[in-house]
Amino acid sequence: MTSLTHPQLSGLARNPAAPQDVLVRLVAHRAGRRGMTLRPGRLGDAVVEALLTHGDDISAVSLRGDRISPAMRRRIAEHPDPAIRDAFADFVRGTVDREVPLPIDALEEAYGRPRSELVRAPSPLLRAAVAQTWYDRPLAVQVELLADADPRVRAAATLRATPGVPPEWRDRCLADPATRGNIARHVPLTSAQFAQLMESEDSEVRQAVAANPHLSAEMTARLVDIDDPFVRVAVAQSHHVDHATRARLYARVEAEYADGSLDADVALNWGFAEPNWLRDAPLDERMRHLDNPDTGFRRVLASCHDLPEAAWHRLDNDPDLTVRRNAARRPQAPAPVLEELVRAHGDVFHIKPLLVEHPNFPRQALRTFVDEPNPNIRRLALHDPELPVTSLQELAAAAEPDLRRGVARHPGVTEALLEDLLADPDPHVADEAAANAALRPARMYRILTAASL
Repeated sequence: MTSLTHPQLSGLARNPAAPQDVLVRLVAHRAGRRGMTLRPGRLGDAVVEALLTHGDDISAVSLRGDRISPAMRRRIAEHPDPAIRDAFADFVRGTVDREVPLPIDALEEAYGRPRSELVRAPSPLLRAAVAQTWYDRPLAVQVELLADADPRVRAAATLRATPGVPPEWRDRCLADPATRGNIARHVPLTSAQFAQLMESEDSEVRQAVAANPHLSAEMTARLVDIDDPFVRVAVAQSHHVDHATRARLYARVEAEYADGSLDADVALNWGFAEPNWLRDAPLDERMRHLDNPDTGFRRVLASCHDLPEAAWHRLDNDPDLTVRRNAARRPQAPAPVLEELVRAHGDVFHIKPLLVEHPNFPRQALRTFVDEPNPNIRRLALHDPELPVTSLQELAAAAEPDLRRGVARHPGVTEALLEDLLADPDPHVADEAAANAALRPARMYRILTAASL
């Protein structure tokens, strides 16, 4: 993590070109140790020894698995200080007690037992943690979890649609308050089960039923008039609903939103549900939704890759940006479409791969983004590994820290630019500059000397 007070040290600890003696000296400083937790790859034995000498239980948490050698794993297992010896296990146990999910292999390592035994551990919180993260558990294990005495374990076992609930267990799970909402959202329901759930006064249960992808036309029809914006939006996305009913449902929720309803706002604008059934529908049925006023339908349609060229022309020019971005992710997206979309609206940095990483994106266009006024578009120029030094200099002088940070990470950054960026007032920029593999070892040693290391 970046040290706000000593960013050069935290960044240098992540530098892949840092010699081992630099890393050994760094761990004598707290900022160096914090940066070391994010360093990829295996740590040398000398670095681990230094961490054990200067570090604490926080830095010891990351000393585990393939990150350290077998010799160092034995060294830590025999360490006289239990805070060091048990650092990772204590961290995992504390996380489990806070009911925060962790990968199943981390649970196995911390508790020293296979998942098949952990699922029967005395602690219900541990059993629930296993149920949340052992995704491919056998059905026999799932049945054990469904029968668990603790409601937290049963709830965790039914959070996802897989591995599922056997038909003979569904009535029992639907009668259980701990699992009813989860089951109502995922499993095919009989008419009797649906009727029983509809009698519930729990709005969350009815919302779960409305989101169930297995409902029949008759069941969907019974949900149409329920006075709940979440239910209306879910029903409007059903394949059993005609265009007129869908329009009426959305108009009702939009009117509630206009009147200031927070639930309507969340249902319309913050929900993540989409008509995913449309992806598996026959092509002619999907094409009928090309002009669907519901953006979600067009967004799902744009995520299909087998549409005719005329459909792509329509979707590439859709009034909704998310639809156009989905369409641009198809393998055959034309270079001009990709460039125009990115130049006008930038990229979505949390969705990988980026549009500028699409095989059809014209790489030569990247450096032209340097002249764009929008900083979110300008930063995309940095995806060109051969960006000219003059462009890097221009971006390094930008007011936006994100642009300077991008230059600090760039493989083509010059020694002079790195020197300026190491002194940047934004600690994240200085951290990235110190982490750049282009930083010369002589400069690394000067950073250590300045910190009296």
